[in-house]
Amino acid sequence: MTSRKPDEQLARNSRLRLVRPRALATARRAVTTRRTRPAPRPPEGTPPRAELARQARTVLADAVRIARWAAVDRGAGGAAPTDPEAFAVQERAAAALDLTPDQIRAGWDRARLAGLVELHDGTARPGWRLHAWDRDDSAVLRGWVALFDAWSLVHPAPEDVAPSAVAEVVEAVPQLLSLLQLSAGPVLVPALLDLLQQRVEELREERCEVPVEGTDTDAVCAAGPDGLSALLDWALEGLAAVGALTLGEGPESAEDALATLTPLGNWAVWVKLEQICVAAQSPAGNIEQSAEDMLRGCARLTPGPARDEYRAWLAARTLSSAVTELLAVARGEDALLRGLAFEALRVVGAPAEAEVRAAAEEASLRPYALLWLAEYDGADPDDAPDVLTREEATWLWVDTAAAVSDHGESALLVRHLDSAVQGTVPALLDEVRAVGHPRTVQVLVALAAAHPDPALAKAVRRAAFQVHTGGS
Repeated sequence: MTSRKPDEQLARNSRLRLVRPRALATARRAVTTRRTRPAPRPPEGTPPRAELARQARTVLADAVRIARWAAVDRGAGGAAPTDPEAFAVQERAAAALDLTPDQIRAGWDRARLAGLVELHDGTARPGWRLHAWDRDDSAVLRGWVALFDAWSLVHPAPEDVAPSAVAEVVEAVPQLLSLLQLSAGPVLVPALLDLLQQRVEELREERCEVPVEGTDTDAVCAAGPDGLSALLDWALEGLAAVGALTLGEGPESAEDALATLTPLGNWAVWVKLEQICVAAQSPAGNIEQSAEDMLRGCARLTPGPARDEYRAWLAARTLSSAVTELLAVARGEDALLRGLAFEALRVVGAPAEAEVRAAAEEASLRPYALLWLAEYDGADPDDAPDVLTREEATWLWVDTAAAVSDHGESALLVRHLDSAVQGTVPALLDEVRAVGHPRTVQVLVALAAAHPDPALAKAVRRAAFQVHTGGS
């Protein structure tokens, strides 16, 4: 009897089951252990979730109407109402919905920020939250919280103010919201201004900032209370615009204005404070750690609790320094931490966009950055991998395999084969050899050692040897 040659056996058994790549999910399964804890109860007097969702639907009513008109009533091929060349579209939307063009533009921005619509090459499509809007209160509340987090984008800052001053106020707003939440009632705006001044001074001290004549910082410091007062008005108006608080006249005069959190705003601030407290009390103490140690501490958490940890860690830092630190970790050798760093950057959102776009020019970060940008622009996470080229997808496959090899079990590395975009093992090996990932040899050696098929393992070892020696 003649024995079957190994290459023939490999050809017979080398078909890969084509599945959508889920790089981070695969890597995370290498180290995940589930943790559960009782869900905390909101403060007494907080409306039920159904009532909060009703209020959120009211805040976003115009945005929902515009999203449905653009992405549903006009079909998936409709141009976005804010397309620079789509003035006629804005006019039609305004006429159809009985809104002004300014209302159309504002509502469209809200719809995008709340995840109600997605843009694909300038084409509007309904987002998953729009599909679930009438039946899923959780989807509604998550959409409103996304809008709440983006309040500074909804209400643009005054053009004549230094960007550094605007950034300081944005970073100080969580403290103002905490005071409003703890006060459980109206707070005089002058009291908020005092807290804002104190917090801005603390931020400058944390940066060891010494004002230099002629710089933006010097201009901001020289502006004094009047400049901060105008920025406080802008911040409060922005938060009011998303339904987080209301503004009214004080008991003595209009100058002593009052700010009061709405039930929605009160609930959102409580949720964020709760997340910070949970993270601060965690055994690992992630909130006090460096970015690398924090990500290592979150590696064993499932995605939901991990996002809570990211939010808490970010809340304790300036966003600019946090983004820089996360990207520094992403540039390191640990592929699992690279993926987790971009998960944390998803929590950062808009403030990270510029640096993530810059990171897309770096070969080792490009696939992760492109996926981040696709989801930021509204792509469904399941469709985001479509933005990657075949080479970029292969590079990501190798990087994920490196994460699994470093942190996981051999069986998971074998199953990782199924997530390759190539249809056969020979095609995968050809493209893996060509992609030039620095961990290619180690990944192929680990895969060969783990795979139960001797013929396939031999082919993978041969590919590893060829990469190592520079052969073809």
